[in-house]
Amino acid sequence: MEAQEYIESGILELYVYGLLSEKENLEIAELAKNNPEVDQEIISIEKAVIALSSSFSPFHSVENFEKIKARLELKHGKVVDMKPASNWSQYVGWAAAVLLLLGLGYQTLELSKTKDAISTVGNEKNKIQKEYAFLDQQNKQTEKNLSIVRDIKNTGVTLGGQAVSPTSFAKVYWNQQTKTTYIDAAGLPTPPKGMVYQVWSLKLSPVLTPTSIGLLDNFEGNTQKIFAVSQTDSAEAFGITLEPAGGSPTPTMEQLYTLGKV
Repeated sequence: MEAQEYIESGILELYVYGLLSEKENLEIAELAKNNPEVDQEIISIEKAVIALSSSFSPFHSVENFEKIKARLELKHGKVVDMKPASNWSQYVGWAAAVLLLLGLGYQTLELSKTKDAISTVGNEKNKIQKEYAFLDQQNKQTEKNLSIVRDIKNTGVTLGGQAVSPTSFAKVYWNQQTKTTYIDAAGLPTPPKGMVYQVWSLKLSPVLTPTSIGLLDNFEGNTQKIFAVSQTDSAEAFGITLEPAGGSPTPTMEQLYTLGKV
């Protein structure tokens, strides 16, 4: 908290009134020691309290003072026994001053609580706004993925599991007119650390010719597991292999997870 924030928060008034915990008192004392602005504010508050208290203190006129002085001179400097004043108004004044100070302290404390409550409400609002933005983004992504699956112009190619992972599967959605290609990788296990799935378009004849069309990066972060890859001009089959991070120039056939013909 900056010095100005301490000054505006009301905590310095609570410090002067003695309403803070020992730990908080030490923190404010240390801050005042190192920050002249805070120290000056504490002094100003203390002066205001003293001035307020003084306004309620008993007042002796010059005449009363002279009478007391005369009595002292008659007794040759001995202490004169003073009878307790029967007028309790001075004590009432002190009591009123204390009550006023306590009232000011209570109001400052309540103001501090109110500010904290407002801050909490603001934080909750920001949290809800972030959650709404996230859900809205997820909803838009879902709608986009559904449009890919439902597009009758997309050719769906099912890729079955291979020897390294028989239970794996995936699906390619390929629009042969626009060349756009999407991979549904929900049937693939999470790749090990430092590894990434790489997608290949394959020509089977006259010889097997693989062409990399993209990596399935951020696999765990993509909750719906639908990835856009590079446009595909022509393909007779598609395959997915597990490669070192960054991909490989040619597929590692021992790590062929899925394969399917168009």
